[in-house]
Amino acid sequence: MQDHNVQSFIKSILDHVPTDWLKLTTHRLDIYNESKAKTEFLDQLEVLYQNHAVDTSKLAKLPTAYDYIRLGHPLSSVLEWGIAHKYEMDSERVISFSSQTMSTFAVLRTNKLHGKHTQICYAQDLPDFFDADTLKRVYGYSFDLKKVNSIKDIPASEGSTIFISQDHEVGQVELNPAIDFYINLYPKLGSILIVNGDKNQSYVSDIQHVRRRETVAMTPDDSFEALQRFVGITPTIVRNQDRATNLAQVINSVQGITLATSDVLLGSCGLSVQYAIMMGLIDDAKTKHPGKRIKIIVPPNCYGGTNDQARRVVDAIDGVDIMDLPVDQDNDMVQSSNQVLDQTAKDDAVPYIIAEIPTNPRVEVPDIEALTNVLKKERQTPSGEQAIAPVFILDQTFCPNAHFLSKDGLFSDIMTISYVSGSKFPSGGRCTAGYCVANEKADHLMTSIQKHFQLCDNEATDLQVEILAEQLPSMNKRIKDAYKNTREFVDFIKAELPEAKINFVPDEVVEQGFTPSVFSLDLPTKGGTPEERETYKRELNHKLITMMITQIPESKHCVSYGQLKGCYWTIPATSTQGTTKEEDKDYIARVSVSPDLDLDKHMQVFKEFVNQL
Repeated sequence: MQDHNVQSFIKSILDHVPTDWLKLTTHRLDIYNESKAKTEFLDQLEVLYQNHAVDTSKLAKLPTAYDYIRLGHPLSSVLEWGIAHKYEMDSERVISFSSQTMSTFAVLRTNKLHGKHTQICYAQDLPDFFDADTLKRVYGYSFDLKKVNSIKDIPASEGSTIFISQDHEVGQVELNPAIDFYINLYPKLGSILIVNGDKNQSYVSDIQHVRRRETVAMTPDDSFEALQRFVGITPTIVRNQDRATNLAQVINSVQGITLATSDVLLGSCGLSVQYAIMMGLIDDAKTKHPGKRIKIIVPPNCYGGTNDQARRVVDAIDGVDIMDLPVDQDNDMVQSSNQVLDQTAKDDAVPYIIAEIPTNPRVEVPDIEALTNVLKKERQTPSGEQAIAPVFILDQTFCPNAHFLSKDGLFSDIMTISYVSGSKFPSGGRCTAGYCVANEKADHLMTSIQKHFQLCDNEATDLQVEILAEQLPSMNKRIKDAYKNTREFVDFIKAELPEAKINFVPDEVVEQGFTPSVFSLDLPTKGGTPEERETYKRELNHKLITMMITQIPESKHCVSYGQLKGCYWTIPATSTQGTTKEEDKDYIARVSVSPDLDLDKHMQVFKEFVNQL
């Protein structure tokens, strides 16, 4: 009876689903408590279920579920909740993925870190892109593959047992104590993992962290179809069958924007792209430079996902180390790069540098010519041999229109791979997909990167490719218009509150082609001690942001950038830098301005804020 009630409840949700649940990468950012993100959503959903009360307005008022589709969103959360109800288990034990393989890799990663062996049993054939050799050689995962006729044939194991099924009935499993993890694969949709038994409860947060940092949850449209199939409704999602045409349009747009001639690789999100880049380069290094240490060089206070993922790769992959690259505040990217590359030469190591230009959150652009000279400088190992040249992995999300990769581009003399988060300017916030390209010197690395996109099944979905095809042609104009609004807003703030420190690109940097539409704001503070001054500044940050988002509907709490409309406010130290070490966090306000907003209203509210100081 309970199962029937859940099915009826989900059918009602599907009949009344808010548009934003399908169309936005983040839902209800004004009701966002990160520490309770999924539980708060499901607690209130459960109240609606118990009261048999569903309509569009009630659903629309539910708080944010997780974040950015990577960790989860309303529809994936409903899907997991519904399957969990069916089997009378906690909903956090049901975890959906857009990828068909990352669900398995999440278990393998945890078991590697704990020295635990895994047996992977399957009844049907595994996907063609499941490459066991690469998983063992590059990722270092330990597992046995065993094809069985049925669940009853699964042998006992002292380690973990994964059972992979391609039964395409959504949410259908045969619970068996011999199986620790059930993974059902759904072509075009992804996979759903069920953590079986109390003894495996400790895996939940690790699996969710893989989903947050190296892939994404099942996307909204795909979750909608999965929910329809779960409750026995014929799917109504219209799928664009012409991926090839859309992909060709995206490639043409990206190559036209970047002036790069390499392949254009698309991932399900920016971090999926970064993960494929890192694993592809590690694979390449292990092949070409066997036995040498690999150094991942990353700013310690950069965007939290980038920082966290890089350190997670180092934790999980043998032969890889992390090196800090201080770039903000009193540090200079040029000097820091020179120091770390001198050190990697002494270590006879393979250097991979990840950096954002402009930097985040202080929007600083280094001396590009000086940085180029440092990166292309020939160095010697202690034995007198030529040191391995670095690969520069450039996150140019803030300025995707800057020409770093052309034949005569800013970094044409060094191996450079550039990537952009698609949830920003490329899609205008409509999807999470990202892309990467390379200059001529790094073009040979793209094959290895593509291999890991496919292995992880982290390529962009058909709908994401369709959205990028629609949005990319207007991107450069949106960047230009958003910069114009940002410059006007920054000039206004300078005039109204000259004591504030604003981090934004100076005119000479704009002349080089950098026109971001994000700036950081260090508000004036007071107090007798550094602690008092810091506390006062943080309180002032919150006061300003609260005034903006409560008085202006189009102003929102957000860690993103490049949306089609409105203005977005965040404090990176409490959002994007959430996994960064405390001493490296930056408690300043970051403001992202779009090409379409009520600038006069924003100026009016800011003036009110100043008058209250």
